[in-house]
Amino acid sequence: MNNIKSEIVSPGKYLAQEEIEDYLNKLAAEIKAAGVESLLLIPPDYSRKSSALGPLTETLYFKLADQIAEIKVLPASGTHDPMDRESLKAMFGEIPAAAFLAHNWRTETIKVGEIPAAKMKEFSEGELTEAIPLEIHKHLFDDKFDLIISIGQVIPHEVVGMANYTKNIVVGCGGNQIINKSHFLGALAGMEKIMGKDHSPVRKLYDYCQRQFLDQLPLLYLMTVNSPISDQKTGLTEIKGIFTGSSRKSFEKAVALSQQENIIKVEKPLQKVVVYLKEDKFKSTWIGGKAIYRTRMAVADGGELIIIAPGIHKFGEDQEIDRLLRKYGYRGTEITLDYLHKNKDLQENLSAAAHLIHGSSEGRFTISLA
Repeated sequence: MNNIKSEIVSPGKYLAQEEIEDYLNKLAAEIKAAGVESLLLIPPDYSRKSSALGPLTETLYFKLADQIAEIKVLPASGTHDPMDRESLKAMFGEIPAAAFLAHNWRTETIKVGEIPAAKMKEFSEGELTEAIPLEIHKHLFDDKFDLIISIGQVIPHEVVGMANYTKNIVVGCGGNQIINKSHFLGALAGMEKIMGKDHSPVRKLYDYCQRQFLDQLPLLYLMTVNSPISDQKTGLTEIKGIFTGSSRKSFEKAVALSQQENIIKVEKPLQKVVVYLKEDKFKSTWIGGKAIYRTRMAVADGGELIIIAPGIHKFGEDQEIDRLLRKYGYRGTEITLDYLHKNKDLQENLSAAAHLIHGSSEGRFTISLA
């Protein structure tokens, strides 16, 4: 299965639907020829609906459904709320409800390995000194699928530098410890140092997990690079390129293209930035924090960020994270680390501490949520 490898990049602006359809036809033919009888698709969840990977997943599903006995779909929700039936249908169309599995990062995982303390110390430059158990959604290991296809968009990301590839498995399908500590590792490294870059400390951690613990899985990564702006009518971005393969080289090609397509540079820092977050997609500051992450490096000292978010009605995606965000607030790195050293509840939820750091302007500019 690991010999499946292909890519397509539009020589013009973006790929036409016919080109995507043709690419998926060829991929489906390769999968069928490999004799796959059970397949797990791992697409993004509703928070990444604009990636256009819902329709792509639906198309691939039905191209394979007539010849593969079992196809399951597990949205890589990470710490987010599991998708309800309405969201599943809105994103994945006519894929049957019975095909879907749900991820719960606190209860649905099994331990598949452990990252040694020495490695954590290396990745964090001495800041994190304890071993981390790697817990992954149980169906990936227990169900013995012939093929697992991870589907996702490669795009600048505040925790890992460039999203997707192994992150889709280690975090999207991961458990409490690896999510908490890898997010905190990213916060310690500093968003400004890693955003839009490969080989961040967190990426090195995920690569280690791939080499040591995930290589035994029949994993195939389908990664897209998309337009930076979504269509006003559909709410979806357009696809510039698709890279499919099991090795890191496919990811690196996607990273290079995404760095060209998805990083917008401004001539000078911006004094006022207004961000609108769609009501159906952004319901918590945990997810809505993207408005800060994606603009923080462009806003001027003394500037203003205004976030219009009619759908936000809570802080965290689960009750415990919500409680912690309300308790400690977005106060910047120094104060958050002080709280962390003094409070066990925050120590046990390092992803919350990381989010509080990422979601702050560090006092450089004001943030208003409306």
